[in-house]
Amino acid sequence: MIIDAERRRLEQSRAGTKNWRRWGPYLSERQWGTVREDYSPGGTAWDYFTHDQARSRAYRWGEDGIAGFCDDRQFLCLSVALWNGRDPILKERLFGLTNEEGNHGEDVKELYYYLDAVPSYAYARMLYKLPQAAYPYEWLIEENARRRGTAAMEFELIDTGIFNDDRYFDIEVEYAKADAEDVLMRLTVHNRGPEQASIHVLPQIWFRNIWSWSEGVKRPLLQEQRGSRVRVQHEQLGVYAIAFEAANRLLFCENETNFARVFGVSGAHGYCKDAFHDYVIHGRSEAVNPAGEGTKAAGLYLRAIPPRGSTTIRVRLRAGEPRIDAFIGFDDIVTQRQTPSTPPCRRTLPTRTCGASSGKPLPGCCGTSNSTISTCADGSTAIRTNRHRPRGTSTAATAAGRMSSPATSCPCRTNGNTPGLPLGISPVTAPRCP
Repeated sequence: MIIDAERRRLEQSRAGTKNWRRWGPYLSERQWGTVREDYSPGGTAWDYFTHDQARSRAYRWGEDGIAGFCDDRQFLCLSVALWNGRDPILKERLFGLTNEEGNHGEDVKELYYYLDAVPSYAYARMLYKLPQAAYPYEWLIEENARRRGTAAMEFELIDTGIFNDDRYFDIEVEYAKADAEDVLMRLTVHNRGPEQASIHVLPQIWFRNIWSWSEGVKRPLLQEQRGSRVRVQHEQLGVYAIAFEAANRLLFCENETNFARVFGVSGAHGYCKDAFHDYVIHGRSEAVNPAGEGTKAAGLYLRAIPPRGSTTIRVRLRAGEPRIDAFIGFDDIVTQRQTPSTPPCRRTLPTRTCGASSGKPLPGCCGTSNSTISTCADGSTAIRTNRHRPRGTSTAATAAGRMSSPATSCPCRTNGNTPGLPLGISPVTAPRCP
């Protein structure tokens, strides 16, 4: 039935009766440090637009985010931002080393996995692992700078010991479509550690900034409504509404550059792109717009999760004016859209890994390394990776430190800037079940 339903959706897309592919995981993992945003005189893209600037500086040609979803012209974007109470910055995008910082070139330093998707993106799922300790940004930079030479091993996030004793969160993000213009986002946050831990979760929605670069472009608007709902108005997309279930509060700012921070312009002010970082990390309530409007918005969720426990956050974006029935039957819709490759606790299917024939793993393939996710006998997640790799490929390790063994290498193609398979489809299955 699932396959037949997906075939119907694809046929509707081909016939033009419904555009099921209008919304999908088209958001980049990294827009900073790319030639797309490079206006330097010498073509030094890495130095012209840095990771540190990315939270405060508006992009021109694209956007990025964790577990991103957007329309096919990237006018309107969705993603998730996270804070564990200890990091120096709000985690809105992946961190990595630039071409000069990495001992084998550019290299993302995160653990994340694209687990499932269908061609219409009526269902898609990914997993991001957030340490509960402060993220070791400087350590990763300094240690990889010390390990020079092609024979030196890369220093990965797992090598810092930050996942020891399972002190991390699993952030499972699922997207499901009730219809072609009706997108459900479900976030399940698991505390894998032995003690209660608190986390800030911010599902975000924002417009790509095209109005600052061209005259005559009408600025779109996100406007707060009653009941944790936001009205979305865009000249080309039309009217949408997004609802956040039981958010602590809604935050609003502009997807605009903080000229004071990035360029040192005195007297510059406004509710800039980095407002949520200032509000959450530094407690600056004046950073966000009290009028409840802007071009970037988020639902703020502060949750204390018991050891081995979890919490669920629901968000829904759909065409039309805001309505009060956003979460009626929400979980049923997600369940209906799940595919046979979802976790075994939900559906039964043998675990599969990405096929291979060459025996040579490709760098950056299948997430951040050549890996598969499997479930141990005790129900815990294990990340199996290949330590026997050619020079320049990713360090192999396990997220929980429980299992490390060679895995089938993967000849998959990547989609350029984004590690993993194209179009959000991943070869890894069977993560730990909720």
